[in-house]
Amino acid sequence: MLPNVIFTSIRELGERLRTGALSPIALTQLFLERLETLGPHYNAVVTTTRDRAMAQAQWAEAEIASGHYRGPLHGIPYGAKDLIATSGGIPTTWGAAPFRNQTFDDDATVIQKLEASGAILVAKLAMVELAGGMGYFQPHASFTGPCRNPWNPNTWSGGSSSGSGAAVSGGLVPFAIGSETFGSILSPANNCGVAGLRPTYGRVSRFGAMALCWTLDKLGPLCLTADDCGLVLDAIAGPDPADPTASQQVFTYDAEPVGRRFKLGVPTGITDEVEEYARRHFEQALEVLSEVATIDTVSLPDLPYEAITRTILAAEAASAFDEFIDRGQAAELTAPEDHYGPYARTAILATDYIRALRLRGRMARDIDALFEGSSGFDALLGPSRWTPATGIDENFRSPVHGNAPDVLGAIGNGAGLPAISVPNGFTPQGLPTGIQFMGRAYAENTVLAIARAYQGLTDWHQRHPPHPS
Repeated sequence: MLPNVIFTSIRELGERLRTGALSPIALTQLFLERLETLGPHYNAVVTTTRDRAMAQAQWAEAEIASGHYRGPLHGIPYGAKDLIATSGGIPTTWGAAPFRNQTFDDDATVIQKLEASGAILVAKLAMVELAGGMGYFQPHASFTGPCRNPWNPNTWSGGSSSGSGAAVSGGLVPFAIGSETFGSILSPANNCGVAGLRPTYGRVSRFGAMALCWTLDKLGPLCLTADDCGLVLDAIAGPDPADPTASQQVFTYDAEPVGRRFKLGVPTGITDEVEEYARRHFEQALEVLSEVATIDTVSLPDLPYEAITRTILAAEAASAFDEFIDRGQAAELTAPEDHYGPYARTAILATDYIRALRLRGRMARDIDALFEGSSGFDALLGPSRWTPATGIDENFRSPVHGNAPDVLGAIGNGAGLPAISVPNGFTPQGLPTGIQFMGRAYAENTVLAIARAYQGLTDWHQRHPPHPS
């Protein structure tokens, strides 16, 4: 019976656990075995937390049997990106060779909240070294090796939450926690054909998570469905005295249908430089969404969105790792370009950083106006990425010319807005593509409702990779 639950939603797993039809111990053992046997095939796992997981599973089984059911995550195994601190001697490597033996005395707040919900930590998952903050441009930028995409292990799972996307897609965990500074949740969600939710900046405490960019970093879930993302966000969101940037707003997931048509905006030119199948699938998704939404094109204000957000990211990353850079430890990183990338970031002028901060304020105000009032949009949408997964040995961007424009990524991360990516098709080579819905600050329930409505009309999220040979 157990193999049939591998690609089962959190909501359904939770109900089976609640009724006793499924055992937390058996479920945890199943996913530990998959992590230990299939994890190396994808380079998706840094550390399995078997002892801690089995102790938590035994406790969950006893609690549920006694009638103390904590909620839909009780007894559900999960993995955490390896920049999230874990206690008990479990390493937190930040994906980087110089920190491969690093440990912390305390769990990060997000780990504490998931434990309080009854979820079971089974693994620390692979990531791009230092969350990509040193300027990498190819998949090999991790001491655990390039993270492989379960749909085709010769392609990349995406960065920097590489292991989180691959582990959910490959059925190694029911859900995972990733982080995003600029694309690091939506990219693996797109490449691996899963749902990935980037919450509003400050919605989830970052206490205990590696700091790359203080004003851009966000933690969020990668799951099989949009509904699962809502269930996980409900458990991890909320104020935290240990993190002064955590919002005081309380989040409660609303899984009920909205009961009205959505109003969606497609930025002009959003698919101009997008790969053929990513563009085609986006256009087909618009046709599907027309059943539940009114869709209009929208002209965005003329601002240098990518320059704003990337300047802030580069300057703050250089500051976050200034001692590491000064000690010359960048030479110990895996990706050759990461040996010199940090030094370029230290050359950013303070005047440029301040200018970017000022322009970010204007950007946030101008974009918020598009969502304002009864005539405003519920969400802006576009392809999650400009291309499906690239080859495991390919540069995914040029070190000189960079990426195709990622306007929604720049706006969403620069202004701290929530977005969710869900799968919207497959190429003839069997690689998934994604569509993203970006909403107003603190409007996670709205973007989740739109994504749920889309998934109710399609079955892309019900397709899963074959077992590796």
